[in-house]
Amino acid sequence: MSITTPRCDVEKSERESRQRDKPIGDILLWPLACRSRDASHRRYLSLEDLDMNLAAVTLAAHILILVAVMIRVILRPHREPASRIAWLVVIVSLPIFGILVYILLGETSIGRRRVARMREVIKGLPPITTAGGDSRPEVPEKYQHLFDVGHSISGFAAVGGNAANLLKDSNATIDSMVADIDAAEDHVHLIFYIWLSDNNGCKIIEALKRAAARGVMCRAMADGLGSRDLIKSPHWKGMSDAGVDVAVALPIGNPLLRPFFGRIDLRNHRKILVIDGHITYCGSQNCADSEFRVKPKYAPWVDAVMRFEGPIAKQNQYVFASDWMASVDENLDERLRAPMPEAKGNVLASVVATGPTIRYSAMPEMFESLLYAARRDLVISSPYYVPNESLQDALCAAAYRGVDTTIIFPARNDSWIVAAASRSYYADLLAAGVKIHEYVGGLLHTKSLTMDGEVSLIGSANMDRRSFELNYENSILFADKVLTEELRARQQTYLASSTEVTVDDVAKWPLRRRLWNNTIAMLGPVL
Repeated sequence: MSITTPRCDVEKSERESRQRDKPIGDILLWPLACRSRDASHRRYLSLEDLDMNLAAVTLAAHILILVAVMIRVILRPHREPASRIAWLVVIVSLPIFGILVYILLGETSIGRRRVARMREVIKGLPPITTAGGDSRPEVPEKYQHLFDVGHSISGFAAVGGNAANLLKDSNATIDSMVADIDAAEDHVHLIFYIWLSDNNGCKIIEALKRAAARGVMCRAMADGLGSRDLIKSPHWKGMSDAGVDVAVALPIGNPLLRPFFGRIDLRNHRKILVIDGHITYCGSQNCADSEFRVKPKYAPWVDAVMRFEGPIAKQNQYVFASDWMASVDENLDERLRAPMPEAKGNVLASVVATGPTIRYSAMPEMFESLLYAARRDLVISSPYYVPNESLQDALCAAAYRGVDTTIIFPARNDSWIVAAASRSYYADLLAAGVKIHEYVGGLLHTKSLTMDGEVSLIGSANMDRRSFELNYENSILFADKVLTEELRARQQTYLASSTEVTVDDVAKWPLRRRLWNNTIAMLGPVL
């Protein structure tokens, strides 16, 4: 019969000889070490279990967050199916990074407080229809629906009695603005997306200082991102010290915290100048030199701006007031209740102001209404073309039904992403019969549309998703043969400096280029 010696006793006898030379403390502690072996083992198992439990909890939390974000993508209102699918692909394929990207770029919100403030301001504005002695003009029946679309967006009906002229170029535009500011007697209101402290930018700054010095009420506003360098410069404080009231549209604040309160890239893209309530400007030009020193390699930037005089200025006044009062604790109702400006001409016009707090899809609806209304010809210029499906279909449909349809893009775009996405649509446009031209005389920045030689749209809105969903924009829709012919002649100068893109040209593009363009276009709903 064999007797099994306990493992701990065997280990003890085997090591006694080695223990003799060890300190007495180690020898006394040995039994304790033996007795604690099982307890230590159990402790190590508990730590392993804890690590496994922590990993399980982390995984479960990640899955819950992932599912929650995916549900938000699916349920968020005013989102096209293609956009939902694109975001789901990004979130699932890039689980952590995709969620972060969605938090930064997935929501079209300027922040709840700003939205509430903007809506409160707009709701409290005095009705423009009772703000003066405006007599409703008779709108030609064939164009009534176009102005009805504009009215449904901004609440501005068509007004007659306006005079307008297309300014020659960027420098002529600034000179005209300076002259009007120097002649101002009561007030000057302006807002720019990009305002640089270059030659033209400083001309406007000095004109505002002169106006303020002679007692004219001057209010100047600039976007917090597009004009950040000017806002940080001594020029901004210099205007304030000179008596010009200055304000920042959509200030960024802390860029690390901004994404938690609203998208940092959602901007006020408007360009508005109102002088004494009866003169206003509308177009694509920022307050800067055509050389545009922040992106000089694309210069010159080619813009188009119109100067209007008459009742239409009242509508731009309302747009400015809504932006100003949403950012500054100042009520401009008294200014808005001033009498309607006197008639100065015969141009029928209305302001179309859009943005993320205004009806979703408003800007593409305006574009599409014009495209479907065309019967003879359409000429369009836009620096950025990343359409939604309905706009692309409307443009193709115009050409299919025999409308002479021409669109002009810049040959060199300051956004390589937009350039690639735009060209992904060329094949379908050309197949439908749309004529595509690429301007080679600089960066064509003009946003214009002329239709049938009678109706036009000019302003700040591009034919891209940023203008459709993210940015605040302002445009003027007008019906006038003479003024439309003037704008059409300007578009012809763009065509004279452009190269036509043909079906054969696109067919010769290498596979890698077509693959790149189409891949970028797939991300259009995300970008």
